[in-house]
Amino acid sequence: MIERPRTDAATSARLARQRRSGTAPELALRRELHRRGLRYFVDRAPLRGQRRRADVVFPRRKVAVYVDGCFWHSCPEHATYPKNNAEWWAAKLAGNVARDRATDATLHAAGWQVVRIWEHENPAAAADRVQAALGREPG
Repeated sequence: MIERPRTDAATSARLARQRRSGTAPELALRRELHRRGLRYFVDRAPLRGQRRRADVVFPRRKVAVYVDGCFWHSCPEHATYPKNNAEWWAAKLAGNVARDRATDATLHAAGWQVVRIWEHENPAAAADRVQAALGREPG
């Protein structure tokens, strides 16, 4: 394992301010889902005893929605990779992606549908995909 690099105080403070839930893309999606009459749980583990939490959960329909940040989850369109401590960051971001795939596999094995939405996606289009997973007509 690559040793975590020392981080200067300004960078450490900036990273500490990063929101884990309630981000602007999440809120936009939740507003759109709510506007469409859908009700859901927020920031909840889909499976009991699982530490990994979904951003939006429809437990009766077994649909878990994750709104992934382009940087943290290595978006194929918008991913960027820091030059400082590049090796550590590459391993960190690859680990995030691997954890996402493992979460998807665990949920699929338990009968859940997983909807992954990138932070840059249009909220209405993203809500259409969620509704399709729920088996409801978009609109």
